[in-house]
Amino acid sequence: MENSSATRRDVVRKSYSARSQEYTDLFGSMDSTHVSDRALVTSWAATLTGPVLDAGCGPGQWTDFLAQSGLAVSGIDLVPEFVERARTRYPDLSFEVGGFEALDAKTNSLGGVLSWYSLIHHHPQDIEAPLAEFARVIRPGGGLLVGFFEGTTVEPFDHAATTGYRWPVTELAEVLVTAGFDVIETHTRTGSGYRPHGAITASRRGVE
Repeated sequence: MENSSATRRDVVRKSYSARSQEYTDLFGSMDSTHVSDRALVTSWAATLTGPVLDAGCGPGQWTDFLAQSGLAVSGIDLVPEFVERARTRYPDLSFEVGGFEALDAKTNSLGGVLSWYSLIHHHPQDIEAPLAEFARVIRPGGGLLVGFFEGTTVEPFDHAATTGYRWPVTELAEVLVTAGFDVIETHTRTGSGYRPHGAITASRRGVE
């Protein structure tokens, strides 16, 4: 299982490395984000205290958005090209190359984690590992916000980079609960020109 998971991570890294410029041009600014997503992240950020991690930061636009909201935030991404672009564009912020299965953060040390479309390529068999790691590093009462492609069943689809997965909100919410989170809100959105969108805000279960 671990070898297959590592192989899938390597495929994701190589796929995005090859298209890093294209991705940055298309999605690497806040202008490319939906207004309701900015509103959701803003309201979620207002509930957080303590350091925040942008897990799957890409070229860093959401990391900077959270910093502009007044949070102490850093970013991590599997793709070296994205991290290099983020460091160049936002030199006052911290960005590191890495996956989510073994974060360089102490247990209960973070106020929150943003995982905005950064779990979409995780095979359903693999998704529990990063969620368990998020649960480890987020302090009790801290926040998690996950953005993803929503669907009626858990199923793969042909993403432009490499295979992605759709999740019904209810099923992903159940996985979050199993990982140690209490689900606070769920959101879905459909429209022409893009795949159905889902988002879940959750709180790390436990006593402060």
